[in-house]
Amino acid sequence: MMKTKNIMIVGVGGQGTLLTSRILGGIILDAGYDVKLSEVHGMAQRGGSVVTFVRYGDEVAEPIVEEGQADVLIAFERLEAMRYAHYLKKDGVLIVNDQRIDPITVVTGMQTYPKNIIETLENTYTTYQIDAMKEAKELGNTKAFNVIVLGMAAKHMDFSKESWLNVIKSTVPPKTIEMNEKAFLLGYEGK
Repeated sequence: MMKTKNIMIVGVGGQGTLLTSRILGGIILDAGYDVKLSEVHGMAQRGGSVVTFVRYGDEVAEPIVEEGQADVLIAFERLEAMRYAHYLKKDGVLIVNDQRIDPITVVTGMQTYPKNIIETLENTYTTYQIDAMKEAKELGNTKAFNVIVLGMAAKHMDFSKESWLNVIKSTVPPKTIEMNEKAFLLGYEGK
């Protein structure tokens, strides 16, 4: 019997957390596991915090991941990684996109954006970072950065590269398949 696995995807509205969770849900279903997904939005507008919980295993009762229970935390933005890192298990893995998006409290001057976020996280958690926006620009489509981050995270999950590529092919719009496959492989294989 497979122990339940817990994945979290965190980011800012408009960063593609929904597509990422759909791909993740698809690969889990294809592998024959029970899966529960739950999305939590801070502000429903672009720029607000977005969290997706994904739990899978032989049988999953509820979708919410408790603090200290995430096997993998996928963060599309540095501050969001810091905000939710306490959800990771001691042996959990943090995948963080090295991107800064200032929340409204920073934009308005009420707070300052923390310095050295990734370095601070590395002191406590097993952390892998990637500048996926830079990689996506080189690929020619900045919207693909989330699939690059997912590719890096996929190396820390139980599914084959071929399975991921098949689910991407069946999930993304047909005209974007080739670009999303390239984006995934950039993250999965590194350059």
